Amino acid sequence: MRTFFPFLICFLLLVPGCTSRVEKSELEQLNGYWEIVEVVFPDGQKKSYSINPTIDYIEIDGMKGFKKKVQPKFDGTYDTSDDAELFNFIEKENTFVFHYKNGLSEWHERLTKLNSDEFSMVNQDGIEYSYKRYQPINITPK
Repeated sequence: MRTFFPFLICFLLLVPGCTSRVEKSELEQLNGYWEIVEVVFPDGQKKSYSINPTIDYIEIDGMKGFKKKVQPKFDGTYDTSDDAELFNFIEKENTFVFHYKNGLSEWHERLTKLNSDEFSMVNQDGIEYSYKRYQPINITPK
C-alpha cells in the first residue's frame, strides 16, 4: 500500500497534463488530405480501416472551411465531385467544434487532437473518428 499511494499521486498529477488543448493557430494544420484510421463507438467497439478508397480533403480559411471526399488515383491525381460540407469553427469550452449546417441537417464534431500528422474528433453521438495525414501512392510506369 505504501508504494501504491505515491504512484497514485504521481498518476493523478500527470494525467491532466496529458491532454493537449488545440490552439487557434494550429487549426491550419487541418489543411490537406486525410485518411480515416479508426472509429470508436460509444460502447467501446472499434472499427479499423487499413485501405480507404476515399479520403477527406479539408481546407481552412480562418474560422471556416470545407471538407469533401476525394478518390486518389495511382497517377497522383484525385477524382472528386463538387459536393462539399461547409463548416464554421466554434470555440467552446476550450475546444474547437466543427459546426456543419446545410438545407437538410445541422451537426457538430469536437476536435480532440491535432498535430501535423493526425487528428481526432468526436461527433454529437459520442463516436470518435481518428485520421492520419494521407500519403499518396505514386506508381510510375517503367
